[in-house]
Amino acid sequence: MQDFLFYLNLGWEHIISLDALDHQLFVLALIAVYSFNDLKKILILITAFTIGHSITLALSTFDIVRINSAWVEFLIPLTIVLTSLDNILMKNKKQTLMKANYYLALIFGLIHGMGFANTARVMIAKSQSLAVPLLGFNIGLELGQIAIVFGILIVLFILLKIFKVNQKDWVLFVSSGVFALSLKMTLERIPF
Repeated sequence: MQDFLFYLNLGWEHIISLDALDHQLFVLALIAVYSFNDLKKILILITAFTIGHSITLALSTFDIVRINSAWVEFLIPLTIVLTSLDNILMKNKKQTLMKANYYLALIFGLIHGMGFANTARVMIAKSQSLAVPLLGFNIGLELGQIAIVFGILIVLFILLKIFKVNQKDWVLFVSSGVFALSLKMTLERIPF
């Protein structure tokens, strides 16, 4: 149980820590177009991302898949650029392609899962069962993402209900900020 809690905390820290800005920006961009009324859709979306993250983390830890870390570090902010750009381009349209969003979250989760793979390989001993560390880490990751989602939704609720901010303005403002930050990260990490 102690190992499970250690990896659960590690997964939590992976998303909550100040070093996880790229992960937090991705969650923000991913849910920026939603509100509290869409909570079930948001949780499914976040879980799709976690499933993708879990798959590649497991494949990488088992050394089935290995991608150059420079490319992974470049692709992670690129997924954020694409997600926020989609929000900006869709700003005048109602989000109707929910299934496509779930698949994109899953695919982008596959990329993000590679980001922690090298660290996971080092931390998880060969003789140790991989099930407990991977399960603990991914549950911690999911719990951290849910905490971030609720934080974002609370801020959004306050802005929409108390300050009467237009939701389209919120989406454009947040997505533009996320786009700028993630584009800077992407350009800094070009692996050439």
